[in-house]
Amino acid sequence: MTTEQDYLVNVQPLEKRLLALQQRHKNIKLLSLGGSTLFIISVIILFFQQDLIYSYLDLSPQIEQLHIPFSVGLLTEHSQSDYFMNLLSWLAWLILKSVMAFVGAFFVVSLLKRIRFFYIRLRKFSLKIVTWLIAFIVLWSGLSYVQYNLRDDEQTTYAELVKYDQNIQQSDIFQYLQRAETQPVVQDYLLAQTALLHRPVDKDVAIAYVSKLLQAERTDPHFLEYGFKPETIWTLQHQLYGKALSPVAKNIEPQVLKANQWGQVVQSIFLGIAGFSLIASLILYFIGLRLKERLLRVTQKIDL
Repeated sequence: MTTEQDYLVNVQPLEKRLLALQQRHKNIKLLSLGGSTLFIISVIILFFQQDLIYSYLDLSPQIEQLHIPFSVGLLTEHSQSDYFMNLLSWLAWLILKSVMAFVGAFFVVSLLKRIRFFYIRLRKFSLKIVTWLIAFIVLWSGLSYVQYNLRDDEQTTYAELVKYDQNIQQSDIFQYLQRAETQPVVQDYLLAQTALLHRPVDKDVAIAYVSKLLQAERTDPHFLEYGFKPETIWTLQHQLYGKALSPVAKNIEPQVLKANQWGQVVQSIFLGIAGFSLIASLILYFIGLRLKERLLRVTQKIDL
């Protein structure tokens, strides 16, 4: 057998080993990236799980959206949007932007390394990090731009309705209620929400209107006929006083207790998922580094 044939016999097993290692390394990298993605999603859900559960049960710790009772003509001019669906949409965009920017930045770095100009410069770990950060920011900004352009104009309409500078009487909703000669108790209900939607929160004005609502609940026999939402009444009192004061609000307490119980269960589940995915992705990452070292050694043997 000639020297060339001996060489081919010796190299062929190494080439097969190299291909197997390359495939294994690719699978490990994908699994590690998948674990990191799952960790990011779990952390995001952990931060917003209480809001999700509360909104699913039609609750909210704070006034986030104006509720217009059916007794007000504004309902026909401004359709009521679903806060839970709005929150789900916003959270879905947040997860999409986080995952796409995180994963996409790795692909951008990988593609750039195929170009010789960038391959030479991206050998330094610090430059890889900088490139990854730039790619992440660009992808995040691009997706945010798309999200902004696809956003419904309804939120802008509501913001204009409750907007005012110094005095709540400057708001469009106050002017409308005065022109429409709306029932005083209904005005109190809407303007209390308007004051809490103002940034910064107009707490003194909100307390004044909620106090009138509490008085009306005790004295007005038609209080429940105006179309007030019990969950909104609970939120108004909870945000201002930290507890339910009136019978209508106290009837919502079992619902709040259920939401808190669900929150504890969901938090435990996603804490476990986040911890497991983080540990798994780190282990896979270090296994990938070891495989990369083996790949280099095998490649050097073939070159020799």
